[in-house]
Amino acid sequence: MAQKPKVDPHVGRLGYLQALVTEFQETESPDAKEQVLANLANFAYDPSNYQYLRQLQVVDLFLDSLSEENETLVEFAIGGLCNLCSDRANKDHILQAGGIPLITNCLSSPNEETVLSAVTTLMYLSSPGASSHPELTSAPVVQCMLRFSLSANTRLRNLAQIFLEDYCSPSQVAEARSWQAHSAMGIPLPRTEAPQQP
Repeated sequence: MAQKPKVDPHVGRLGYLQALVTEFQETESPDAKEQVLANLANFAYDPSNYQYLRQLQVVDLFLDSLSEENETLVEFAIGGLCNLCSDRANKDHILQAGGIPLITNCLSSPNEETVLSAVTTLMYLSSPGASSHPELTSAPVVQCMLRFSLSANTRLRNLAQIFLEDYCSPSQVAEARSWQAHSAMGIPLPRTEAPQQP
């Protein structure tokens, strides 16, 4: 477990956040990286930290961490983005930095919390009815939300239904449904072994 960064208590919030970022960049310990990224994600929840987090390029650190193989780092990174993307400046930075594909990749994560945060982040990045970033409601994303809207997981099902109703046009949903009806999803794959001859 990572130790608290060694920070003079008089340096304030910016100094503490800087110490966390430095520790994340310098540590070799996967556990320490996870703990520091979790702390940064928690700090991203407080709007009074947004300016400092932008100054320290934590938004980029979160975006970069979405490409990690470590699922825990991805979970904390998308959680951090979700926490701070309701702010206009942070939202604009994520969109301008090309964050949408990184976020949509999180929709296929095996980690439930990662998927929930990714859906919520896409909602925050979207403006209902706006089409300034059509990749937010591209056909693959809408198809994914249609699948999620059938999930046994109530939180995921509800988020997906809200996404479909509030952020997608009826024609986008209809088109995605027609693509799903013509796809091979749900058809079992052939067996790898040849059938037995009598």
